[in-house]
Amino acid sequence: MMLITDTATLAAACEELHGADFVAIDTEFHRESTYWPELCLAQVAGRGEPWAVDALAPGIDLAPLLAVLNDPSVPKVFHAGRQDVEIFLRLSGRVPEPQFDTQVAAMVCGFGESVSYETLVTRLAGAKLDKGSRFTDWRRRPLTDRQLQYALADVIHLRTVYVNLNDELAKSGRTAWVAEEMAALTDPATYITEPQDAWKRLRLRSSDPRFLQIVRELAAWRETQAQARDLARGRLLKDEALLAIAAHPPQTSDDLANVRGVSRGLADGVAGNGILEAVARARAVPAEALPKSAKPKKPVSSLQPMVALLRVLLKAKCEEHGVAQQLVAGGEDLEAIAAGETRGVHALTGWRHDVFGADAMRLARGEVALAARNGGVVLVPLSDSANAAA
Repeated sequence: MMLITDTATLAAACEELHGADFVAIDTEFHRESTYWPELCLAQVAGRGEPWAVDALAPGIDLAPLLAVLNDPSVPKVFHAGRQDVEIFLRLSGRVPEPQFDTQVAAMVCGFGESVSYETLVTRLAGAKLDKGSRFTDWRRRPLTDRQLQYALADVIHLRTVYVNLNDELAKSGRTAWVAEEMAALTDPATYITEPQDAWKRLRLRSSDPRFLQIVRELAAWRETQAQARDLARGRLLKDEALLAIAAHPPQTSDDLANVRGVSRGLADGVAGNGILEAVARARAVPAEALPKSAKPKKPVSSLQPMVALLRVLLKAKCEEHGVAQQLVAGGEDLEAIAAGETRGVHALTGWRHDVFGADAMRLARGEVALAARNGGVVLVPLSDSANAAA
């Protein structure tokens, strides 16, 4: 096992990766108490011997590794790599590309919804992962041999998983499908939460416009503070407390201290002042300027029979093509198609249109019907639907 702890050795190892046909990447990081993930270990494997770089080693400069990740001639292979990519975006200011995410590729190849890495390793690499070090505190040093074996195993098997999936995509003519999916994963906006959008991650139980305005202000304040101070959102203010404040807007620190989940110390401190200011800003917004779409959109009951038919078609098409339903269309897509809407519907774009979208629109327009045939479901021209089961 090779653990790199100095810049010179890292530079020499990275030099061999420029021009490689692919590089498998994985990371171990800490994020329990911080807003930004703290990189502790990066595991790397090309065709040669795999190695790990100790990102916490004194004086080490990760620039050689970041140069490989930003080399447009070298495909970077991740599995469910959103957090890995977020780490490297923060370190270098760039998203590694081109990317290949084996979880996405596996869904395209018919391995099911959000298939686990462990499943892919078992099925494609014929190996079993040792998860004994899964809950390691990767900030602690020195690292043990078992920890390094655990960490390096991920990229060792990731190489095999990638090669097999890439071959399958080439055989099935679906390489372009995965490339289309990777476009979203190479957009920096995918990994950045803007403070004004932070409220969208909350589960809201009220559609009252004033309540929603207060939630937006509080969530924006918390996100700004969390980013600036590198603190986990919950360390500043838990979601439950944020929503309770919005439901019972305080005007004084005493009011704030009486809200469930808010301590006296928080209410009387700098954070308490920030919360009260955010609430005051939201209360000052004129009624006519409050969010007009506060009430969640409910499905039109008259569309539900068509939505149900579209779900059957989606299942049938995805089974026919061996692709995960989750990747093709969601509930909002089906409702939009049922209503005859086309603008901004993800299921009607790119390869999804060919697999499902085109036939879904034909079904919604009444041009075709679903029929049972030979134990399966088929589409038939509407004029022939009466004889479809014959």
